Amino acid sequence: MPALFKLINRYVAQQVLLPRPLTNLYEDVWEFTVAEEEGELLGCGALKFYSQELAEIRSLCVDAALKSKGVGRMLTEALMDEAERCGLKTVFALTVVPAFFEKLGFQRAPRERFPIKVFQDCLGCPKYSCCDEVAVSFELAWRHTGELETTLEAIDTPA
Repeated sequence: MPALFKLINRYVAQQVLLPRPLTNLYEDVWEFTVAEEEGELLGCGALKFYSQELAEIRSLCVDAALKSKGVGRMLTEALMDEAERCGLKTVFALTVVPAFFEKLGFQRAPRERFPIKVFQDCLGCPKYSCCDEVAVSFELAWRHTGELETTLEAIDTPA
């Protein structure tokens, strides 16, 4: 947990992530997926459930030396796999880097689409009145559409 706290706080200092107290990380440890190699933390991300259909990807960050090496994508895919296994329909994120999520198929969405998030987390946030985060969402039903279409085309194409 201390390594996770340290990594997240590097991004908090850059105003990319919101602060998470260490006690909060211990309480929510089950939400986290981590990437590590030989005991070294490479990155992390959490999947916070809001209902049986909705979850948020949060605290997604990667060691600065590993940016653009695919670790963030791998973590996001792992979190999406978890959401799918749990039968969720929608995964969303509030982010200052929406382009990262858009590359993975997320689409911008109005923040008002996630009132439970706003009510539980945003109202108490120090950035509430001047929030610079963009909401992005992904409908899990979209996830394998491209793969399914490719498979169907291969089946329909005569050899």
